[in-house]
Amino acid sequence: MAMLTRMLSVLKLYVVGVKLLLYQLIHRPFISPALPEQRGKVAIVTGGTRGIGYEIVKRLLHLGMHVIIASHDKQQGLVAVERLRKESSEAQVDFEVLDLASQSSVREFVRRFKERKLPLHILINNAAVMLVPEEKTDDGFEPHFSVNYLGHFLLTRLLLDTLMHSGTEECSRVISICSSAHRVSDRNLQDFRSTQDYSSHASYARSKLAQLLFTYHLHQELRSGGYAVTANAVDPGMVDTELYRHMSFPEKLAQKPIACLLFRTPAQAAETVAYAAASQDFEGVSGCYVHEGKPVKSSSASYDSELQAELWKSTCRLLRLPVSIK
Repeated sequence: MAMLTRMLSVLKLYVVGVKLLLYQLIHRPFISPALPEQRGKVAIVTGGTRGIGYEIVKRLLHLGMHVIIASHDKQQGLVAVERLRKESSEAQVDFEVLDLASQSSVREFVRRFKERKLPLHILINNAAVMLVPEEKTDDGFEPHFSVNYLGHFLLTRLLLDTLMHSGTEECSRVISICSSAHRVSDRNLQDFRSTQDYSSHASYARSKLAQLLFTYHLHQELRSGGYAVTANAVDPGMVDTELYRHMSFPEKLAQKPIACLLFRTPAQAAETVAYAAASQDFEGVSGCYVHEGKPVKSSSASYDSELQAELWKSTCRLLRLPVSIK
């Protein structure tokens, strides 16, 4: 029975993938219109050392932002910063260590950031893991939930006060990089520590649904409080990055030629993210699922307000955070 469930999870995820590839075959990649200069603004990009994250950082730097790359790999981070500074001597870019699988690392990152007394106008929750083998983090959680969801939840909540205070002339923005995989997730999101009948495909899908539920509920909390902060999710499509490195050998053999033909490049995927982060078209726009530069519908489960609220409350208890953002 467990084997059948795992196989069904894989099949569902690949059906979604095929549909997305057909879309990408037919439609040209989104190209952002010219964006206004963003000098004086500060952004944090998690997972900004490579792939989509690195390309997002490049675009924000090009607009004049001060960008802080947050990643668990210090060596990779310093190399990325050096490369970016070589490309542009005016680039305001820093690196800070952040391991989203560790709550203590997230809290320490936030402490160091707040010590710098910087504003924060853009938070891009980009880092992710996918199809990780069965294991647990040092905090005792399943890795997809820990990195893709819990770590970003904690990071966002701890930085909300800075985002609120920075949203004066324009709204500050929280952008979470989601995935169409959320569409095949079940609604069983409560047992964060469970690896029973483990399926890496199902776990990835659940973590992305959880991330989206968090984004929508955060939007409601911010709107009801009248705060000048927006929260949106961006689906970059299927992108040729190292995110697929945990695939099985047969999957990798099939994926590589398809990726060359049909996947978006990281640079193409970053276009929508930069647009949502900096365009005046998204000023004050919140609670959206954005794909190829425009808001689209996400899964019906993602709009379940009871599920959003239950997940929010249980996560706050788990992370020892107040339920209210006031």
